Amino acid sequence: MEIVHTPVLLNECLEYLSPVGESFESEALMIDSTLGEGGHTYNFLKKYPSLSVIGLDADKVIQARAKERLAEFGDRMHFYNGWFQDFYADYPSEYKRPNIILFDLGISVFHYEKSERGFSFRYDEPLDMRLNSSEGESAADLVNELAEEKLADLIYLYGEEKLSRRIARAIVEARAGGRIESSKALAEVIWNAVPGNYRYGPIHPATRTFQALRIAVNGELKRLPKALHDAFGCLQPGGKMGVITFHSLEDRIVKNYFRNLGKQCVCPPEVAVCRCGGSACAEIITRKPVAPTAEEVKVNSPSRSAKLRVIRKIKDDTPYHLDGVIGF
Repeated sequence: MEIVHTPVLLNECLEYLSPVGESFESEALMIDSTLGEGGHTYNFLKKYPSLSVIGLDADKVIQARAKERLAEFGDRMHFYNGWFQDFYADYPSEYKRPNIILFDLGISVFHYEKSERGFSFRYDEPLDMRLNSSEGESAADLVNELAEEKLADLIYLYGEEKLSRRIARAIVEARAGGRIESSKALAEVIWNAVPGNYRYGPIHPATRTFQALRIAVNGELKRLPKALHDAFGCLQPGGKMGVITFHSLEDRIVKNYFRNLGKQCVCPPEVAVCRCGGSACAEIITRKPVAPTAEEVKVNSPSRSAKLRVIRKIKDDTPYHLDGVIGF
């Protein structure tokens, strides 16, 4: 089987999330919240023979590839097909609590190169972008049905695109002549909408719009805060949780939530008297996010914007306080 995705910050994940130490059982359990083709999990299982892994993924197609790749590990490997926030919100009673949790929030190269769902503007594919293609609205639905103002807001908020209003206006004008159904067609509309000097910048002018549509279609930022909180609740005290992000919107959510867990008091502001015991719920292991080395960026360019943040859980009974974290 051809593997097209290279896991980012792999060595750093193996080091910071290693199932070694006083707080770890001899047979630790790891949950890979975003299994993809199984790159991180494969290397964890290879390096740590006593480790078992539950791999989560909403995409049945890419999970089938992971099952084939990870078959050699037998009953050390378990699979869950569905969204990670659903898994953590209703953690299966047949599993013990995990010692390690990993979120790799990047979209697999497989989706850009092999899925044929319009994630990339380099190919002429149906404009879908759903990780689970059997549910929810597609990118084409948003592009063709959202009002101009809402479309502009979406592109600005999720893509941080400064020309969002200009691009949204061009999309609305173009769809008046017929639905925009392909990734190539949308990319051409965006290309023609922006000024000449913007077309030849460091990234293609459609990059941020495509990112915004993908995030919106899959509810990536809306799912994340509650998923982090529920995952932390499932984590065994002494266990570690690591999150890899790829853009500032994700990283802000993770940074703020981890910072709250590391405070001496995490009660909401409206609570007059501390109820959480006045002690931190987690130790922040990475005071600054871990970035890829220059060597990794050279051989795996998608890693260039990756950041890894890791915490160790100190205690249970974490108040659900995400004030200032959810802004989407």
